[in-house]
Parts: sequence; C-alpha cells; structure tokens
Amino acid sequence: MLSRTVTRNAGLTAWADSLRADVVFGWRQLKKRKLTSIVAILSLGIALGACATVFRLADALFLRPLPISNPQNVYELAHPNGQDFWEHTRFVPLRDSLASTGRANNAELIAVSGPEQTDVAYPAQPQMEKAYVQYVSGWMFESFGLRPARGRELNADDDFHPVAVLSFDLWTRRFGRDPKVVGSTAALTSKYGMGSTLFEIVGIAPEGFSGTEPGSSTDIFVPATMHPLVNLPVAQIFRIFVRVPPAFAPEAVRDRLTAALRTIDLARAKQLSNRPNSEPLVMEPAGAGISGLQKKYRQSLAALGILVGLVLLIAIVNVANLMSAQAAARTREMALRISIGAGRIRLIQLVVVQGAIVACLAAAVGSLLAWWAAPFVVERINPPDNPAHLALSPDWRLFVFGLALTSAATLLFGLLPALRISGVKPASALKGGENPRSIGRLIHGLIAAQVAFSFFVLFIAGLFAATFHRLSHQPLGFRSDGLFALDTVTPRDEPPSAWQQVAQHLRTVPGVEAAALSEWPLLDGHGFRFNDVSIEGAPPDETNVRFLLVSPGWVDAMKIPLIGGRDFRPNETRVAIVNQAFAAKFFPGQSPLGRNFEAKPGGDWGRRFQIVAVVGDTRYRLVRDPIAPIAYVPYNSPWHAETLLVRTSISNPPCAFAGASNGSFPCQTRLSRHRHSHTRGNVAGSDRA
Repeated sequence: MLSRTVTRNAGLTAWADSLRADVVFGWRQLKKRKLTSIVAILSLGIALGACATVFRLADALFLRPLPISNPQNVYELAHPNGQDFWEHTRFVPLRDSLASTGRANNAELIAVSGPEQTDVAYPAQPQMEKAYVQYVSGWMFESFGLRPARGRELNADDDFHPVAVLSFDLWTRRFGRDPKVVGSTAALTSKYGMGSTLFEIVGIAPEGFSGTEPGSSTDIFVPATMHPLVNLPVAQIFRIFVRVPPAFAPEAVRDRLTAALRTIDLARAKQLSNRPNSEPLVMEPAGAGISGLQKKYRQSLAALGILVGLVLLIAIVNVANLMSAQAAARTREMALRISIGAGRIRLIQLVVVQGAIVACLAAAVGSLLAWWAAPFVVERINPPDNPAHLALSPDWRLFVFGLALTSAATLLFGLLPALRISGVKPASALKGGENPRSIGRLIHGLIAAQVAFSFFVLFIAGLFAATFHRLSHQPLGFRSDGLFALDTVTPRDEPPSAWQQVAQHLRTVPGVEAAALSEWPLLDGHGFRFNDVSIEGAPPDETNVRFLLVSPGWVDAMKIPLIGGRDFRPNETRVAIVNQAFAAKFFPGQSPLGRNFEAKPGGDWGRRFQIVAVVGDTRYRLVRDPIAPIAYVPYNSPWHAETLLVRTSISNPPCAFAGASNGSFPCQTRLSRHRHSHTRGNVAGSDRA
C-alpha cells in the first residue's frame, strides 16, 4: 500500500512538473508571435464577453431565485390563455377553497400586485415623492420565510388596516437606516383619484428582498386589501403565487384550484355574462419571481443568445485556424519530440495547454467586457418612468458558466490541431510529410466555415437593423419634435378650471407655442381606458375603443391633422373627437360628424357623446400596437394628476416649467421630452428625466 502511494505521488509530481513546463513553453510561444496572439485573444475575448453578458442578464432575470425560503416550492397561477393577473374577488374564494382542509397541510395562495408608482409624502418632509408600492397578502412575509430587519412584517390581521413595510433599500437610501422610521406615518396618494391615505410604517423588510418581480424594485409593501380597486369585479391587478408544501404534488393543487374556479365562475356568470372556462389552470415555477420584464425580453434574450453563440463559433474557428497554421510550422519539432520518446498524450497536453493560456487570457478580457456590457444593456432597455433593477452581482452560476464556456472553447479550437500534430510520423515529417497539402485543406475548410458563420451573423444583424429602422421611422400620427410632457401631481384633486389656468399660464412663457392637458401622454405604455360602444342606440360592438381625456387645444399642441370638424370649446362635456380608424369602423363611407355613440358598460363612461371632429390616426399605448379606434373626450371632474403637453420652439425648456402652477395650487412637476423612442422598454413615447 505504501509503495502504491509513493508511486502515485511520484506520478502526480511528474505530471505537475510537465504541466508547469508546458505552461512556460506555451507562454514563450505566444510571446514569440505577439500580433497573432493578441488577435486571437481579443477576438475570442469579445465573443466570450458577449456570451457572458447575455448569460448574466438571463441569470438576473430568469435563474436567480428570490431570497425566500424554499423558492422551488413557489408557483404562479395563470389563466389557460396565459393571462397572469387576477381579480381579488376571485382570489378570495380560491384561497378559501384551499384553506378548508387546514393551512398546515395544504397549499397556500398569495396575492401580489405589480409595483405601482405612487406619490408619497412623509410628515417630516411633506413634499411629495415617487415610490413603488406593492399590494400583497398580509401573510406573504410569513409564508416566504422573511423576517423583518426592524419592527414587524405584515400579517393576515392587517387586512383593511393602513399599515406599511418599507424595503431595506428605501430605508437606507431615504432615511439612512433611522430606527425611528418604524412607528411613523406616510401619506400615499392614489393614482386612481381617490385621495390620500395615511399609512403607519410598522417594519422594514429584510435586506435583499425588493419584491417578487425581477427587474423592478418595490419601495413600500401594503396589504392587498388596501388597493383602491380591490373590490372592482373586473380589475385584474394581482398575480397569484401558490406555495406548495413539499408533500404535495403541484398537479393535484392545480386540479383542485381548477375545479374551485369553475364553481366560482358559474356563480359569477349571471352577473358578468361570462362563460366559465373548462380548460385547466396553469401553474408554472416562480421561485425566481414573475415580472412583465421577463415576458417582454424572453424571446429577445433567446435570439441574442443564439447570435452571440454564432459570434463565439466564428471566433473559435478563427483561433483554430491560427493554431492550425502554427501547428503546421511545428511539425518537425513534434517529430523530434516523438523520436526522443514523447508520447501522444504528452504532445496533446503541450498543444492544449497553449490553447488554454489563450482561452484564459480571453476569458479575462471577456469578464471585463461582461462587467461593463450587462449594465449598459440594462440602461438601453430601461423604461424611463420605471427603471429596471436587476441583481447583476456575480454568483456561482455565472462562474460555472464562464468556466464551462472557456473549457469548451479550449477543446473546440485546441483539440483538433493537437490531435493532428500528435499523430505525425517522425520519418515522414522529417522528409517533408506524406501529404504536405493536407494541412492546407484543413485550414481552407475552417476558413469556409468561418465565412459561412460570418455571413449568417451579418444576415441576422441586417434583420435587426432593418427592424430597428422601421420602428424608428414608424409614423406616430403626431409631431414629437419640440414636444415636452410635464407630469404634474397635486396633494388633492383640483377642478378642471384650475388645470386650465396652468395651461394658460404656460402659453405665456416665452418660446411656448402651445400648451394643453391630457390624462396621460400618448405612447406612455400604460393607457387603460377602453370600452365597447353603442352607435346611436344600436347593440354594442365587440370592438374595444380607446378613450383619452384631453383639453381644448390638445389636438393643435400635438399637431395631429384635423380631417374635419372643430376643436372642443371651453366647458363642453358630452362631445368627442374621433380618429379615422373610429370613423372607418363605425361609419364606413359616411361622415361621423354630428352622430352619437355611447360607451358601454355604464358608470362614468356610460354617457352619450356627440362627434364634433375627426382627426388623423395615432398610436395609443405602444409603437408596435396596431392603429385602434380612439375617442378623445373632454374631462369635467376634479383630478390630482395631469400631463401638460407643451410645444416649444427652443431645444431646452425654461426652468419656469417647474413652477407651472403659477401659484394656482401647490404641485410637483416632472419634465420629459416626448419623443419617438423604441429602444427603452414599454414606455415608447416619452423619455422621462
């Protein structure tokens, strides 16, 4: 046994010495051909860095689990059609259907809204600030195994109580980790026009937990039942997470929920005229969280991954060509090594070690590139009013991926030359070789493969460029040059007359050509007003019509072509301006001027409108969306938030815009240039500063 151990140790020592010698020799070979080595390292490093960048983004968005206990047991409940938002009025009976057999031995449902940008004011500094609020089931923290950094977490008893938990990041950034924050209050102003609510801050979330949506960062957590639309039967505002105990099969839980949903929908069918869906619900793993950013960029990241993979193959073939050429020049050297007793494994190691040195240096270059490129890409896709927050810190998955990628690259470009050079016959090689042209055929084949890969990558890149060009030149229907959007928020609802005074004041500012008001800017990505309409008492059409509240002068400020009719007059209410798509859909071959329509269902929109003008078509939410029928109607209700559209003849707006109210009422404004921007997430029409 001792002799075997000594022999094994001696063998390992000899192998380590030979490996060290090969590293030294390989380094000398690279230094002898500096230019060739630099080209090989840089080309391979750029390709490896591109692959690492894509994986780093995919890891942060799809693979990194939430900092909760047992994330592998968390699933998302979705509709059969893929829709993943639910009404709270359906969530409650679904939750109760699982709670009937006892919470300890059953699955658990958790309702979580998307982060909503909300106006917040703290007593010490009453100025309004922006924060992202997530409405969650009170038992979410306990179910996820989250322990508060300060105070306490939300619990099931907090339903319908105005309490809040701050994120650790907001506590650090805004309050410097002041422990006195716990117990204080914060006033949250509803964006749905329902005023402000005073919330008591009862705790601080644990460090590292910023919500359940990768790419978004939540500042404040409040009970789901405090959402202003929680009791609205058609308000789909919550995702449903399912916490499945380890002893339960997810399929069994899904089947139970499907049966419960059918019973619930049967009871609702008479009220909402819905037909219950007979298809089973969908439960997908959600241990890494669920977000709109994942769905939006899943295909894009996959396409980008394929593209950078092809770039890596090009680089590998390029390095393989260089190493094959170098190997051809070392044929006699290898023949001499074989003649003096070097084995084939020893020669393969010699060549592969040199390739490994190239790969390691390229990996270092690629790491630097990925470290810079990943945040750069995130900046390019940032929705300006909801910047993406991705955890891009390195983890073990990135390390394993980089190691595997570097090893695979080394084998791909280094193994073929190593096998060829280790198989030389000394006698033949010293005489010039049996077939001196064979190495040339190999190099020519590799060059052909490299050209083919390069042509394909250029073709795909051309498609990307053509798509970007088409989007960049997509007609919007309005002029975006010189147009600025001022998002203005007030502590309380203000009457339309006060908002009109603000617009009138802005028209007096030097350089301002026009100013008007709208509920939100076109192409903001968040427009949600749509209804079926009834034309002059006829049954409602199934076509959804988009609505937007605007003021007189808005059409002129946006420079939307006026096809016929007139603008709104002050204090008009039951009139509407429609676009050409609306006229073509509901009045084909006829003039819609003077005709009437009614928005369905009832409520605030259940009013009859008379059409006073027809304007050109514009995009409504996103630049990729098709042209839809739109009705612009005047608003006549008090509101606490409006968008002021200001058209100027100067490149830089005056600082006076910040004082837009002119003393009419206290307000907070946020200036942005309304522009045609397609590369910044889903807010395609406004670049918010």
